[in-house]
Amino acid sequence: MVSDRLTNLPEAQREAVRAAMTAAFGSVPIDTVSPVPGGVSGAFVYRIGAGGRRYVVRMEGAVSPLRNPYQYGSMRIAAEAGIAPRVHYVDEVAGVAVMDFIADKPLELYPGGPSALVRALGQMLQRLQATPRFGRFLDYPDVVSRLWRHVCSKELFAPGVLDAHNRRLVDLESRYVWNPDHSVSSHNDILPRNLLFDGKRLWLIDWESAYCNDPVVDMATMLDNFAPTDELEDELLRAWLGHPPDDVLRDRLAIIRALSRLFYAGVQFSAVAAGPLRVPDTNLAAPTLAELRQALRDGKLAPDALETRLVLGKMYLAAFFTDERPPGLPPPISAFRLACVPTAPTIS
Repeated sequence: MVSDRLTNLPEAQREAVRAAMTAAFGSVPIDTVSPVPGGVSGAFVYRIGAGGRRYVVRMEGAVSPLRNPYQYGSMRIAAEAGIAPRVHYVDEVAGVAVMDFIADKPLELYPGGPSALVRALGQMLQRLQATPRFGRFLDYPDVVSRLWRHVCSKELFAPGVLDAHNRRLVDLESRYVWNPDHSVSSHNDILPRNLLFDGKRLWLIDWESAYCNDPVVDMATMLDNFAPTDELEDELLRAWLGHPPDDVLRDRLAIIRALSRLFYAGVQFSAVAAGPLRVPDTNLAAPTLAELRQALRDGKLAPDALETRLVLGKMYLAAFFTDERPPGLPPPISAFRLACVPTAPTIS
């Protein structure tokens, strides 16, 4: 029987956790309950101690109109392949899952340093893309375009400020060529906050964006978040492919990397648009990553402030336009408890 350790949770979440744990483990009593901070998806995540083991219960937050119906099936496939933590229970209708808890260590402690880390990442992606194919959802340029249209509709920026970026998006969409029948299982959000290192190996978590996709999408995100030098980029690509990439693949990567940067700019701007009404911005100037970190250390920006997300959005937007490397979200930025979008954006 589930103990009264859940009484400190909001009632709706308490009952969801109770039902999930009972379905997964029957009468095993719950010993500890603690929230897991740091996510930006709007989900409610708890670490649960029960029967001498630790688990994670994850509950979806506000349901987006663009909700991916394949996330739980994808997570199960990835768990069976040893890429995601073991899944004990899923209720797709309620949006609740129970998984093994992974006690993670900083990625900076990965044995062999950044070079070994990117090799392990490339091999993990190779394994993921070899699993039974996830369900098909939307083409990646369509996802990016829908989110960007949503951002533009919110009047965060003054008229004309984003015109050049809109033209670049149209140009990239016209140059993107891909046969969806060649898509593979994809996580579609491989950021440092979604990667756990348990001291021995890596795990991927948060599968809400997972569906079959162009294989280059996950690699584009990996390159921008884990390979800040040309040398590390080459190592990551070799580990993924088993050989150096040709010019055709590099050209496709350049297009997808630009689209990925616009996507993450859109994620940040959407959060800002869901906050208090703002005067339309006329300034797209973006700091460097070093300048951003200094501003946070000096207290000029707060880790949990929407203003920080606005700055991050501008940094990604600059990278989208110039093809320079974006800031990525390495620690400590990935550990920030950034404000979540309080309501899901309507994207049509």
